[in-house]
Amino acid sequence: MKYDVVIIGSGPGGYPGAIRASQLGLKVAIIEKENLGGVCLNWGCIPTKALLKSAQVFEYMNHAEDYGLKISGAKADFGKVVKRSRSVAEGMSKGVNFLMKKNNITVIEGYGRLIRGKKVEVTKADGKKEEISGDHIIIATGGRAKQLPHIPIDGKTVIGYREAMTLPKQPKAIVVMGAGAIGVEFAYFYSTMGTEVTVVEYLEQGLLPREDKDVSKELGKIFKKKGVNVMANSSVEKVESKGKKVYVTVKSRKDDSIKEIECDLVLSAAGVTPNTEDIGLETLGIKTERGLIQVNEYYATNVPGVYAIGDAVPGAALAHVATAEAIICVEKIAGHHPQPLNYDNIPSCTYCVPEVASVGMTEAQAKEAGYEVKLGKFPFSASGKASASGAKEGFVKVIYDAKYGELLGAHMIGSNVTEMIAEIVVARNLETTGMEIVKTVHPHPTMSEAVMEASAAAYGEVIHL
Repeated sequence: MKYDVVIIGSGPGGYPGAIRASQLGLKVAIIEKENLGGVCLNWGCIPTKALLKSAQVFEYMNHAEDYGLKISGAKADFGKVVKRSRSVAEGMSKGVNFLMKKNNITVIEGYGRLIRGKKVEVTKADGKKEEISGDHIIIATGGRAKQLPHIPIDGKTVIGYREAMTLPKQPKAIVVMGAGAIGVEFAYFYSTMGTEVTVVEYLEQGLLPREDKDVSKELGKIFKKKGVNVMANSSVEKVESKGKKVYVTVKSRKDDSIKEIECDLVLSAAGVTPNTEDIGLETLGIKTERGLIQVNEYYATNVPGVYAIGDAVPGAALAHVATAEAIICVEKIAGHHPQPLNYDNIPSCTYCVPEVASVGMTEAQAKEAGYEVKLGKFPFSASGKASASGAKEGFVKVIYDAKYGELLGAHMIGSNVTEMIAEIVVARNLETTGMEIVKTVHPHPTMSEAVMEASAAAYGEVIHL
């Protein structure tokens, strides 16, 4: 059967792209080898947030007396926590299935490979094959856990994020390799549930090394209080199993000292690698670089009629980026004139406790770019809502261009900051200046007042500090 658009992959890029294409009057088919919703809904964004919420509730229970309440005998049932997470993921996947039916999108189960003639060969679970034709084919195959060459993921001693969220038994001790968002979120979850956690990060900055240095430093202090052992500027040299225990050899990049850590499991959280092997790229001569498909600003490859979005192309491997790219791609296919995505205004969020959110330049990046900056920082310890909520950790930091007042970046660490960062994204999109933020009335008492107060601090007008 022939379609206007055929999409390979139903993750947060594939399925929104399919829906938007259908809304624009195109006949759409989507090919999925596993579960609708892809990694995000089934093994990433959604189920991990369910795990993290369980950990947060458990943390509240253990600190109930801070709120004038008394709870005795609070216990975590690890199996039920995992079961709830899987239930949430299953519900979301069923929701995508409903959306496919609602929008008259044909769902084809199987593994898709590009073949010549604007076709996709789909291999079914039983080995049978069928060919699907499309005037436009979008590759939305996503990514998977990146493996370190000398420490491969075996699913037993060294696990990836999939195994980490479905373990049958809670480990007593775990080593997390990598302190990016995935590593930090699992470190928080397991530590809060009672597992002894060590995080090993290759870069010197430590936790969330791509974030602003002040944020990384603050999160490091908070994690230390929680009992998480962070080994920054270090590398895992070797992982060995001896009986029921695992021994991890860690080398300091500062002085070459060696330390051996005993644990039950090692979680590899070294990033994401694209799923672009064995999908027919070579057959069509589609250009790639380091496994990433090369595309233009509307996600067209060098082969007419073939496009790629999400983790399969260069850029941040984030669900919301994939969604935005997919919508731009199909709108262009439909003959519209969408605005290319501004990759300098993509928010980044990490859902540990406290949360971390940012957009735009860090302080170091702004100065390296030659800007004279105005910096404003407002701690949540000075926020009435934060005090009332018992969430005084963290701050909001804003960076403005001193000459024109341009909002160069914002960096937040604290309760619910992942919900607050969108204000900054909109403000930057509208080219809002610092004083416009200062003069925008924010509701009281809210955590979001910290954005206004931090901006006021940058201009010497802060009230509550």
